[in-house]
Amino acid sequence: MILIVDDEQHNLRILSSTLTQQGYEVQCAKNGELALLTARETLPDLILLDIIMPDMDGYKVCQHLKADAATRDIPVIFLSAFNETLNKIKAFDVGGADYITKPFHVEEVLVRVKNQLEIRLLQKKLIEKNALLQTENYERQEAQRKLEQITAELKRSNQELEQFAYVAAHDLQEPLRAITSYTQILALEYQDQLDETAIEYVNFIVDGTIRMQQLIQDLLAYSRVGTRGKAFVLTDSNVVLNQALKNLQVAIAEKHAIITYDHLPIILGDKIQLIQLFQNLISNAIKFHREEFPQVHISAHLKDREWLFSVKDNGIGIKQTYLDRIFEIFKRLHSRQEFPGTGIGLAICKKIVNFHHGRIWAESELGVGTTFYFTFPDSTIS
Repeated sequence: MILIVDDEQHNLRILSSTLTQQGYEVQCAKNGELALLTARETLPDLILLDIIMPDMDGYKVCQHLKADAATRDIPVIFLSAFNETLNKIKAFDVGGADYITKPFHVEEVLVRVKNQLEIRLLQKKLIEKNALLQTENYERQEAQRKLEQITAELKRSNQELEQFAYVAAHDLQEPLRAITSYTQILALEYQDQLDETAIEYVNFIVDGTIRMQQLIQDLLAYSRVGTRGKAFVLTDSNVVLNQALKNLQVAIAEKHAIITYDHLPIILGDKIQLIQLFQNLISNAIKFHREEFPQVHISAHLKDREWLFSVKDNGIGIKQTYLDRIFEIFKRLHSRQEFPGTGIGLAICKKIVNFHHGRIWAESELGVGTTFYFTFPDSTIS
C-alpha cells in the first residue's frame, strides 16, 4: 500500500489515479498530522510526501516517521517544487529515500515508486532472514548450552559411577578373599572328615569366588578405561608387547603356545592400557585353541596414515554371524565349562582402542583361526 501526502487536491487526484491504474493500493492524507496517524495505523510500503504543507512541512513529518520504531523503515519519496541542491540534501538528511521535483512526470514517478517498492521488499526479506537467523542462532546456542550441561552431568555421573565401582570392587574383594581362604583351609584341615560330595561342594565354592574376583577385576578395568588413564605419550609397542607376554608367561608355558612377532612401531598412547589390550587379545588366542599347540603372530604396518596391528592365531575360529557381536560386554560364544572367562575381555579391548581414536574388528574362519585387527593414528602426524 502507498500513502500519498499532499495538501493540494489536484496532486492527490493525479497521483492516486495513476498509481491505482498500475494496480497499487493507495491512501491519501492532506496534512502532516493525518499522514502520521495514517502511517502508524496502516504501515504502508511507501510514502509519497510533499514538502510544502501548512502546520507541518514534509521534513518534520519525515523526522517523526523516522523517530518511530513502527514507521522508521518505511521509504519516503519527497515531492517538491524546490529544485535547489540544499533542499534535496535536507530531504535526504531527514531520512528521505528519493526526491522528485514538481511538476513531475508520471513515468518518472512510476519508475521511482517501483524501485523503492522493490528495495522495500528486499529489505523485508532481509529482515525476515535476519530474524530467522537470530532465532536459529538462539536455538543453536540453547542446544549447545543444553549439550554442555548434559555432558557435564554425564561426566559427573561417570565419575560417581567409577568411584562407586572402585569402592564396590574393593569392598567386595575382601570378603571374597576371606571366603576363598577359609574354604581352602576348611578343605585342607578337615579333608579326612569330608566325603566326596562335601569336597565337591567346597571346590564349587572356591571356583565360584575365584570367578567372582576375576569378574570384579574385569569390570573395574572396563570402567577405568578413558577415566583413569594417563595422558598419551610416545610408547614403544615392542616394550608393551614384551610386558604383556611376561604377564602371560604361565599360560603360554602351560599351553605350549608359540608366539612370534614383527618389529612394532612407536605410537601415542597409555602404556598400561596398551599392555591390557595386547594381553587380552593374546590370552584369547591361547585360550580358544584347537588340539594342536596355539600359534600367535603379532604384526603392524603403516596404512593410510595409521598403524594397522594384527593378532593372528590358529584357533577354533568364530562364526561370521558373531563377528559383529563379540565386542559386546558379557558376550560369550561358549559355555564356561568349555572355555573359562567373564565375557568382558574383548569389550575392554574395544573401549581401549576407541579411547585411542582407533578401530578394532576381527576376521575369522571356523577351524582355521582368527585375526584381530586394530588401528592407531601415526604418531608422526600432528
